[in-house]
Amino acid sequence: MQNVFDMTLAVFDRAALMLICLFFLTRTRLFRRLLQKESDAHTPLELAAVTAIFSLFAIFGTLSGINVEGSLINVRTIAIVSGGILFGPWVGIITGLISGSHRFLIDIHGVTSIPCLITSIIAGFLSGYINLKVKKQHHWKVGIVAGMLCESLTMLLILLLSHPFSLGLDIVMSISAPLILGAISIGPIVLLVQSVADEKEAIAARQARLALDIANKTLPYFRNINAESMATVCNIIREDINADAVAITDTKNILAYVGTGASQYNIGHEIISENTKEVITSGKITIKNNDEMDRTPQIHSQMIIPLWEQGVITGSLKIYYCHSHRITYSLKVMAVGLSQIISTQMEVSRAEQLREMANKAEMRALQSKINPHFLFNALNAISSSIRINPDTSRQLIINLSRYLRYNLELNDEMIDLRKELHQVQDYIAIEQARFGSKLTVIYDIDDDISVSIPSLLIQPLVENAIVHGIQPCRGKGVVVIAVKHAGNKIKVSVKDTGQGILQSIIERVANNEMPGNKIGLLNVHHRVSLLYGQGLQIRRLEPGTEISFLIDKEKKHA
Repeated sequence: MQNVFDMTLAVFDRAALMLICLFFLTRTRLFRRLLQKESDAHTPLELAAVTAIFSLFAIFGTLSGINVEGSLINVRTIAIVSGGILFGPWVGIITGLISGSHRFLIDIHGVTSIPCLITSIIAGFLSGYINLKVKKQHHWKVGIVAGMLCESLTMLLILLLSHPFSLGLDIVMSISAPLILGAISIGPIVLLVQSVADEKEAIAARQARLALDIANKTLPYFRNINAESMATVCNIIREDINADAVAITDTKNILAYVGTGASQYNIGHEIISENTKEVITSGKITIKNNDEMDRTPQIHSQMIIPLWEQGVITGSLKIYYCHSHRITYSLKVMAVGLSQIISTQMEVSRAEQLREMANKAEMRALQSKINPHFLFNALNAISSSIRINPDTSRQLIINLSRYLRYNLELNDEMIDLRKELHQVQDYIAIEQARFGSKLTVIYDIDDDISVSIPSLLIQPLVENAIVHGIQPCRGKGVVVIAVKHAGNKIKVSVKDTGQGILQSIIERVANNEMPGNKIGLLNVHHRVSLLYGQGLQIRRLEPGTEISFLIDKEKKHA
């Protein structure tokens, strides 16, 4: 019994030595980088290197084994199973073939040489199967079971193939317990190496958090993309990742460069380098960890990452360090995540700028759209009343001049609602001169309302009520302009007693489609939606139409 106990300790002693060697291997940069790769990303050279390492462990296990009646108590199976579980079938199978063949060749006529050869190869296949089919978190447990099964199979084969049988039985009785129990060592070996590989996920989480922190800091500067804002973005990135220099480019020029060597560049006019052109053309990340740049020889490490917008490369993010080998795996993870966020922010910013430009263009079109018929009719009304009522004509000229000036002087700033109502009153005064008693306008406005709104929100609705509601009717018509408190909002409504709006027009406005020639109606709907979250509310009445919208009181100083 004491002898079995000593042999078991000897197995664990050799397994511990293998564990220590693996621990020191995991401290090396190359081995850690290899562990943190996905299993299907290993190159043939890397797999060959790992196979060589575990084959040496297995051969060492054989050579350092304890001879018991022509058999060896060793840790060969532990090395084979561990290698296959950790690095896949090719490593397990080839390690099994190499170490099994070695075991056979050093004792060709030995009682246990053939059983050991067979089970070494089986251990390689079994460990590869575990790598592919068993969940990673269960590898260590299943690995122990697989090691025990392989050693048990070795014992069975020794019994079947040994002559005389009594010799095989004596060998099995002596070595089975130490070898089967020794398979427990597979668990700690697998867990040790996996713990290093799992650091990849922890690194990715830390770097993702860093990328999000940087994105949060840089977000305000993407609202208006220019040389100054891009330089600020680069500076934030440089400080947060302790880089020596950071640059952002488009597909032709350097947009911003901060840090070491900045004085060497003429920002905005500087053509991108050949390395950057290659990245933009290929779409692949370029890392140079021991290189010297022509323009800035003090920089020896650089990483260039493409920036994408809607599936198209629109530029690059460049990170520089003065010392060699500063571009680590963790930095690459962070930089890739950051570049994706920057790409999204730039894409959103450009979309926002395009939308703003479109809104401004539509606004300018609306401002310049002074209906020629309206102007012609206004001048006719003034002309016809000059002789009959000069004072009325004079007032109409004042109304028309104020109306025209208001349209020509408008800008993108918010204005007081009452100023907008003054413009509406000038417009209505001119229309009432045309229609006479046919048009009645009622103002229902709360006295204590003070709120700022964009210009030309109400007048287009009033124009729509008069031109498309009252004018086509034969009889008299009434337009009611109401501005009332509605809880924490203010409701603006324009109601007429005209012929009533068509349901098809209501639906087209709701779907953001141009309802005939009513550009003013759709323009107001768009702008109200963007500002207050809800567009125009249009109701067909009996008779007439009511168009309304709600203004948030808290946005009155926007």
